[in-house]
Amino acid sequence: MDIDKSEGFDGKMDTELGQVPTKVESGEIDHGADTQLHRSLGTRHLTMVALGSAIGMGMWLGSGTSLVHGGPASLFIGFVIASTIIWSVCQSLGEMAVIYPLPSAFVQWTTIFVSPAAGFALGWGYWFSYWITIANELQGVVTVLSYWTDAVPTAAWITIFWMVIILINVWVVKFFAEVEVFSSTVKFGWMFVAIIAMIVITAGGAPAEGPIGFRYWNSQPVNNGFKGFIAVLPTCIFSMAGSENAALVATEVANPLRSMPKAIGSIWLRLGLFYVLGSLMITLTVDPNDPNLFGGSGSNASPFVIAFKNAGIPVMAHITNAVIFISVISTGSISGYGGSRMLMGMAHVQMNHRIFGKADSMGRPWAGYIATIGIGGALAYLNVSNTGAEVFTWLSNLVALLTVFGWGMICISHLRFRYAWKLQGRSDEHLPWRGLAFPYAPWYGLIWCILIIIIEFYLGIWPLKEESSAKNFFANFISVIVVFFIWICAQIYYRCPVWVDASTIDLDEFRRFYADHHEEGNASLKKSLGQRLKVIFE
Repeated sequence: MDIDKSEGFDGKMDTELGQVPTKVESGEIDHGADTQLHRSLGTRHLTMVALGSAIGMGMWLGSGTSLVHGGPASLFIGFVIASTIIWSVCQSLGEMAVIYPLPSAFVQWTTIFVSPAAGFALGWGYWFSYWITIANELQGVVTVLSYWTDAVPTAAWITIFWMVIILINVWVVKFFAEVEVFSSTVKFGWMFVAIIAMIVITAGGAPAEGPIGFRYWNSQPVNNGFKGFIAVLPTCIFSMAGSENAALVATEVANPLRSMPKAIGSIWLRLGLFYVLGSLMITLTVDPNDPNLFGGSGSNASPFVIAFKNAGIPVMAHITNAVIFISVISTGSISGYGGSRMLMGMAHVQMNHRIFGKADSMGRPWAGYIATIGIGGALAYLNVSNTGAEVFTWLSNLVALLTVFGWGMICISHLRFRYAWKLQGRSDEHLPWRGLAFPYAPWYGLIWCILIIIIEFYLGIWPLKEESSAKNFFANFISVIVVFFIWICAQIYYRCPVWVDASTIDLDEFRRFYADHHEEGNASLKKSLGQRLKVIFE
């Protein structure tokens, strides 16, 4: 059991819960939840990772593909739905990360509360998504930089920024965190500016355009009917992939009870401002038939860049492209971080070779870095012989499905944890921090995750604007097939039940204990929305 001494644990027994935490001497490891990772990160690092980890290629560039396929109404509604899903998932994520801040987080939660086979499948599936994301972000670098010049070969750009992602991750963990704080600040700050500028554009304040209003909504709200709408959902999910990385960082922060609720609270601001309002501004200022949209004909470009360029504000277009470039590098480096921690966590539950469970004296898991960033960078060279739009579509669909599977397992783990907690006679009042809207939030998130997998299966068989083919089906749905194949094989290997017996789950083995958590942790449940937003920026 892990006692957070920053909370002032005094060694007393919690007689009501029957827990007997043991005092941990400095530098001593007392259970498998401890690792060679350092608790060197603070609240602002965790909060900014939660704010910025999902702000990458999916929103800046992928929203253009969705606008082409589904039209303005489909894009906006798709982001609203995806935002409600990830908000629900983050409520489960926050509660679990506070009480069980483990290296691979949701993989270990799934192993404990669902089954070892499910945890094995989730862990390897999520690791696949991390190196696929690195490949996707590296090819996104090529797309972004081609806005300025085509003189540099694609392979050269990929190689240069592959090295940049490596350096950000292996320098020191604190350096990685500071880079993410900087990049998240830039991304989020520029979004404020971009939204205000786009409001001015729609009102007719731009040099090159008169008032736009809801012109594109009125003329063509939906493209390709219902199929066009459901085709938008995977890209919207891909845009938000990475929000769950905050749980992986929790094991390296000094006090998850203080840091995690603030990070989860920031989800309100990011969802409302960046995704919902940002997608609305795109639909108001960019014509779905613009030939320069990413995924359409002509040069690849972000809808944000197109909006400023068409409005006659080239300086804003160049700055936005630069911010997109920072976003892409940031998301790629976070994926290297997440993948290495995922491999470490699996090694600590004997689901991976033990070499991946080791870190050096500075807290860097070298084996995990080499495997994750190495494979992701190598895969990025697919972009050399294919267009950026093609590669983006392939890889984003794979990541979207793996993300949806992961979000679904987070919701199931939370439901199973609460079930075991109640079954063993414990009160919810003794949880360090509780997510909102339980059990409705995890059930809502789980149902939507199942629906999106069904939708992707349908689109894999009957794709939008393409003929049905085995090649197209496997290109879009292979990740789910692989994950369930791994699950079945793990089920046979471990010979475990589909559900572990909730009455036998040890709820304290990997738990972190906090003194006086009732006053500090659950007080956040009583705060108003205004107070929550204020806490984010403290």
